[in-house]
Amino acid sequence: MPFINIKVTDTNITLEQKQRLIAGATQLLVDVLDKDPKYTHVLIDEVPLDNWGVNGALPRSEGKTPGPSAS
Repeated sequence: MPFINIKVTDTNITLEQKQRLIAGATQLLVDVLDKDPKYTHVLIDEVPLDNWGVNGALPRSEGKTPGPSAS
C-alpha cells in the first residue's frame, strides 16, 4: 500500500488544488510504479508558515512566502 505525504504551507491552498495534488500523485504512482490507485493513500499536511524555514530564515520575517520566486 503506497503512502504519499505532501507538505505545503497553509497559505492560499484551495480544495481544488488539493484534489489535483492527490489525483496527480496517485497517477504518478500508477505510471511509474504500476500501483493500484485503490490502495494508494495521499496525505496533505498544511504547515503553518511560522513553522516553515527556507534559506536559513523564516520567510514571513522577510516578507516572503516559500517557493520559487517569480521571474
